[in-house]
Amino acid sequence: MPLPLRSPGGGRLSPRAADAVVAGVVLLVVAVWTLVSARYASEPAVRTVLGWVLILIGCGALYFRRLHPVAVSVVTLLACVVYYPLSAQDGPLMIAFALALYTTAAEGRFAAAVALAAVTLLAVGLGEIRQRPGHRQIDDTSLVMLAGWLISLVAVGRAQRTRIAYLHEVEQRALAAEREQEARARQSATEERLRIAREVHDVVGHSISLINVQSGAALHRLGKGPAPEAGLATATEALEAVKATSKDALRELRATLGVLRGADEPTPTAPSASGLALLGDLAARARSAGLDVRTDVTGTPVPLPPPVDLAAYRIVQESLTNVTRHAGARTVRITLDWGTDAVRLRIADDGEGAPEGRPLGSGIRGMAERARAFGGELTARNGDDGGFLVSARLPLTRPGTTEPGTSEPGTADPGTADPGTAAPGTTHSPFKPTTPAPTASDSDASERDPR
Repeated sequence: MPLPLRSPGGGRLSPRAADAVVAGVVLLVVAVWTLVSARYASEPAVRTVLGWVLILIGCGALYFRRLHPVAVSVVTLLACVVYYPLSAQDGPLMIAFALALYTTAAEGRFAAAVALAAVTLLAVGLGEIRQRPGHRQIDDTSLVMLAGWLISLVAVGRAQRTRIAYLHEVEQRALAAEREQEARARQSATEERLRIAREVHDVVGHSISLINVQSGAALHRLGKGPAPEAGLATATEALEAVKATSKDALRELRATLGVLRGADEPTPTAPSASGLALLGDLAARARSAGLDVRTDVTGTPVPLPPPVDLAAYRIVQESLTNVTRHAGARTVRITLDWGTDAVRLRIADDGEGAPEGRPLGSGIRGMAERARAFGGELTARNGDDGGFLVSARLPLTRPGTTEPGTSEPGTADPGTADPGTAAPGTTHSPFKPTTPAPTASDSDASERDPR
């Protein structure tokens, strides 16, 4: 077990350097004590030389005490067993064995430490019992003190081992918590990037598709060579529709990318309304592209949590984008059904439908992910009577809650967002466009995909 030794520069010594310092200090203490004792006890030179050899062996072995704790304890114990009966100076070589025994327990060799302590105590006790009366070196009181000393060394080493293990566990838990926090931060950042990418996809895809169809329809009409007054009116109408669509797209992009604002940038002051409250505007933009959009609302509308409200809006928006780009449809029916536990959306068109056997596109996958994120579900398939059908169900309560979400006072009634809707359960009269809706050839049918 490393001791908290530090180098002269203030840094902690390496384990091997610390072991060398400890071995040197113990050797110095034993040598000084032995030299002082030699002044009061004389012995033959051979015994003196053997005593110093045993001192060097016992103290030098401490350098390897953490690499081979049990072996070092045995070596120091044997050195003491030979040294004390041989030498008349009785130096404190027992310090080396005590330190080795403590290290054995501190390094996790608890059974070996207990066995060595027991062998030491039994050997000393048997040796003293075999002495003739009056020739004992250790009395009974000293034997009890030796037993307590050995037990204390093993217990302290065991406690140090437990403390080190506890500190290591705490450190590992802290590292694990830090890694988990970093993983959560990365996951949150990834989810936020996916959310922004999905929002940008929906906003840009919808708006650019409408602009493409609106400008294509205007060019189609102008290509027929109308009178100058009619041509100017057609161009003006198309430019106004493009302007309105691009303005809405910029507003939604500004709101979506607001989270990427720098810390020193001011927060936008204008509110950015979104959700089913803008369903009427969404339908109006689709009508400007030549689609006959019909909206049906049934049930009693209730306020939705903003994320769910936005998800429902995006599902309708992406569905209309797919109809505009790929379906070649003339009529789209949007059904909004407010149930007691969920709001159901149904977007059906009378177009050509998706090619059989083709995988669904990223737009439909994104809509399905939105629905699943709030505990709902979404299906997209070809309709039984032709065209394409998107059906979605969004729970009124988010997972883990028991009551419907609430919104801020003054939120527009989503069921009546479309100005053309007279009352729930009714269908507003269809708007008949003056020009036919663009066909698949008008919107580059060669690149058509299954939405």
